[in-house]
Amino acid sequence: MTLPKPSLEDIEIHLLLEGVYQYYGYDFRNYALSSLKRRIQSFMELEGLANVSALQERLLHNRAYLERFLLTLTVNVTSMFRDPSFYHTFRNQVIPFLQTYPFIRIWHAGCSTGEEVYSMAILLQEEGLYHRCRIYATDTNEKVLQSAKSGIFSLKLMQEYTQLYLKAGGKKSFSEYYTAAYDNAIFRASLRENVVFAQHNLATDSSFNEFNVILCRNVLIYFNQVLQKRVHELFYNSLCTFGILGLGRQESIRFTPYEQYYEEIVKGEKLYKKIAGA
Repeated sequence: MTLPKPSLEDIEIHLLLEGVYQYYGYDFRNYALSSLKRRIQSFMELEGLANVSALQERLLHNRAYLERFLLTLTVNVTSMFRDPSFYHTFRNQVIPFLQTYPFIRIWHAGCSTGEEVYSMAILLQEEGLYHRCRIYATDTNEKVLQSAKSGIFSLKLMQEYTQLYLKAGGKKSFSEYYTAAYDNAIFRASLRENVVFAQHNLATDSSFNEFNVILCRNVLIYFNQVLQKRVHELFYNSLCTFGILGLGRQESIRFTPYEQYYEEIVKGEKLYKKIAGA
């Protein structure tokens, strides 16, 4: 059987991703190709570039240009208390379990600009657990990590976030957690006291601790099966026994090598417990 010949554009994209990996260490080679192509094409249109080879020439000779490209290539769509039923389930089903631990390590992998990190910090504060938690918030993109560290978000979003917070089981007035300043909402510094923001690439980097909870929501959908398998292995090896894995709405552990080693906490909420004897 003869395999279909790849298009010239696919060849150029392959060479581009290989070059970025070899020269800068950013590995996008196993991201879902269709999604990558859309983002690359969008970037080229904005920059007025005729083809992928022209893009590669600029990227490999201009580090500042690469930084702009990375902001396009990495997907940074997020919000506070996104999918509020997930947080409601976490509050009611996972928090009682975490209360049995003297110290809790949580890894937010692919944290983007940090909205979900602050959401979890708020939830943990309200449940009286934040003081014994350490949250590791990681992303491959240094620019979005800097944004996450600032804890500053658009004030225009606060009305929407308030509604999501309440649906997630919020117990206070959401406005207590931030100060309005011009067009910005500046979140309490106390929400960052137990958060470590750090660069970590799921495609190339290894585990760095043992965790009670790993949250990686709406990230795996942008990876191909090879990279998804690698990341599931990384998470499995990084979770303690009975540790909790939280995924995005469109993600699952089904059809992965580790499916049998987890049990779903509440059907449909994509919260899984790593079971004993795995």
